[in-house]
Formats: sequence, C-alpha cells, structure tokens
Amino acid sequence: MKPITKRSWAEPYKIKMVELLKMTGPAQRKKALKEAGYNTFLLQSEDVYIDLLTDSGTSAMSDRQWAGMMLGDEAYAGSKNFYHLEETIRSVYGYQYIIPTHQGRGAENILSKILIKKGDIIPGNMYFTTTRLHQELAGGKFEDIIIDEAHQPENEFPFKGNVDLSKLDRLVKKYGAKRIPYVSIATSVNMAGGQPISLQNLKELRAYTKKNGIRIIHDMTRVAENAYFIQQREKGQQHKSIKQLVKEICSYTDGATMSAKKDALVNIGGFMAINDWDVFEEARNMVVVYEGLHTYGGLAGRDMEAMAIGIKESVDDNHIQARVGQVIYLGEKMIEYGIPIVKPIGGHGIFVDAKKFLPHIPQNQFTAQALAAEIYLDSGVRTMERGIVSAGRKTNGENYYPKLELVRFTIPRRVYTQAHMDVIAESVARVYDRRQKIKGLKMVYEPKYLRFFQARFEPLK
Repeated sequence: MKPITKRSWAEPYKIKMVELLKMTGPAQRKKALKEAGYNTFLLQSEDVYIDLLTDSGTSAMSDRQWAGMMLGDEAYAGSKNFYHLEETIRSVYGYQYIIPTHQGRGAENILSKILIKKGDIIPGNMYFTTTRLHQELAGGKFEDIIIDEAHQPENEFPFKGNVDLSKLDRLVKKYGAKRIPYVSIATSVNMAGGQPISLQNLKELRAYTKKNGIRIIHDMTRVAENAYFIQQREKGQQHKSIKQLVKEICSYTDGATMSAKKDALVNIGGFMAINDWDVFEEARNMVVVYEGLHTYGGLAGRDMEAMAIGIKESVDDNHIQARVGQVIYLGEKMIEYGIPIVKPIGGHGIFVDAKKFLPHIPQNQFTAQALAAEIYLDSGVRTMERGIVSAGRKTNGENYYPKLELVRFTIPRRVYTQAHMDVIAESVARVYDRRQKIKGLKMVYEPKYLRFFQARFEPLK
C-alpha cells in the first residue's frame, strides 16, 4: 500500500439546511441569456445553477448568526445590537469610532465627501469600481500605485497587492502631500485577482505616509483572507493567528470602509471606521442624511447582531483555511485543464485570463463579457466580467483599457461543495475546447455609472 503523505482538509461545519437548485437545459439558458442582454448581472437567479457572480452578501450564515437575528433590538435609537457591533469592531479590528452603513459603498460615499475636495489625488493599490466612482464624484482623481507584477496574470509573486513606494513618492513630489487626502489600500486586491498585500509592505507604507502627513484608508472587505496569505507566505508570520494578523494589519491604517457582505458573512451591511474624532464627528452627522441614525445606519438591529457574530467567526483559523482552500481547489483543477488563470491563486475566487483564453477577440469586443456569457450557456454557471466593461470610462468619455481582462469565478463562503467545484472546472474546460468558435459582443445599452451592472450586449455576427 502506498503511504499517505498528504492529509486532506474538510469544511469545519456540517450542513443543516439545503436550498434546491433549478436545473436548466441549453435552450432555456440561451433564451435567458438573450433576455438578459448577454449580461450575467441581468440574469434572474432562478435561471442560474451555480452562482459565482459575487461573494458579496451571498455567503451562508451560521446557526449562531441566525440565532442572533432573533435578538434584534429594533429600537430606532440606541439599539443594543449597535453597541455589540461597536464593541466587536474595536476588539477584532482595533478602530475606535464606528459608523454603520447599509453596505460598503455607503461608507465610501460618506468618507469621500468628508476627506476629498476638488483636484485631490487619491493613490491606491489598484482601483475598485465603486470606490473610484465615489472618489471621482467627490472631485478627486484615482492614481494606481500597485506594483507592476499585479498587472501580469502569470507572474507568481506572492504579494501582488503591494504598493510601489516609488510610484507613490513620484505623486507626492508632483502634487504635494496636501493634495493627497489619503492613500487607498485594499487588502486582498479584488481587481488584481484577490491578491494580498504583505505586512512588510504595509509597514513601509505606514512609515512613508507618517513622515509625509498622509492618512491610510483601508478597504478591509476581505482582510481575513489577506491575513491568511500573510500567515502562509510571509517569512516570520507563521506563528501568528488570523485574529492577531487582522488586528495588526488594521493597526497600520487610520480608518476603513467595510462591506460586511464578504468577510463578515452577512447578507447585508457595512461600516466606516476611523480613529480621528473630527472625521468621525462629521461622518456621524452625514450618516443621518444619507443612511439613517448613527446607531443603525440603514440596518435593522438583527443585521447588526448577525454582523457582530460573523466578524468573530471570520477570523477563526479553521474557517479561513477552508474558505481559501476551496478557492485553491478550484484553481488547481483549472490549471490541470490548461485554463489560463491569474496566479498565484487569490483568496475569494478564480480569475480567468480572457485575453489568453480568447486571443482572437479584441478587448473592444468585450472579451471577458463574451466568455462569461459562453460559460453560462454551457452549464448555467454564472460568473462576471472584470475587464473593460467594469473599468468604464474616463472623465473625458474615453474607455479605460485595463491590462487585465478577466472573468471572475467568485466563491460564496460556506455555500458550495467540492463537487460543485468539479462541475465548474469541467464546464470551463469544455468551453476552452471550443474557444475558437466564440465571438465578441457589441454594447447596445450603456448606463451613466457603473455600466457593468446594467449594460446590455448583442453578439457580433
């Protein structure tokens, strides 16, 4: 008998409830996709078999979270659930002042209105769609300062979310530190493929910004996944727990926006956190205008309770190992089939390199959008485009042409099994085998903002 050299891991939970999925045939999927304008965002969820559109608000809550929902204090002011949430955020993340919001973009809106003035420059480690839009609407301009390796899908540098400090320094010298209200730092950089920033890079960035009097604002929606990669990949960090690493990451920043619909395992909710009393005081006034009272911020008490419990569960080592482990499993299956993906494998999903998958379709024919549509036609698996459609237009109306043209396979937490991962990988392999027959798309409807949500397309003949 061959000796066992490797131990398998399994999910640190058991299933208590199931939701039946609708199985569709090719004709049904073709009809549904046409009605959706070849945009996977416009598909009705009941026409989807395995839904990898996003991990935002799509994860499965635990029995403890559901129990917490029954403890919702729905008082308009001073809900006890808010104080539990506030205490949890201070304990787990270390930020002092908390503003709850209906979701992450609510926090981005408030923060941008407070900190950004017309003509400001906001450097960051790659743009995110809603973040950049709020910065632009407030009069600012985003500048990418991520390392070059982040734009290279096959480069296996372990921390492709790192900031290139020389790029930041050039911006400071060009515009002056006073025109830079903050550096926008995402942990587990979404648009780069879920790539982490290293603790060492974050420390160096903190030293630089402190010297120049510039804040660091943390997009912390997937901070626990970033902590896992630090624990696994960064020298000298293996002995630390995820909880310890998460708090240390946050300690090098001045504030944060959080979409709790990801790491914190809830279906709705978010917050803004800050250590500056004056910014908090302004946010506390503004949240009443845009969200709700400062002790609920657009959320029900039960949602805040579920969030507080989910935050604690999110920094459990066993949970995060299983969560990222499932992503790695799918990525390795795709690599076995020869599918071109972003490497190293990220924390929240697999990002297929559409330019390499479909080299015959130019980017202005929406390569990734066409591939996402084709995968849905094959199997009912819903993914999403992360390329030219998501990048949108510059303020002068021209399209952004990002170097990365990707299809994102985002895995919800605690929802699907390994068998689902096998089905997904096999579907992509089938599409890959017939890739030469796939044609590009033309856009026939484009909304003013964040076009990837509502744009409609037609196949090119």
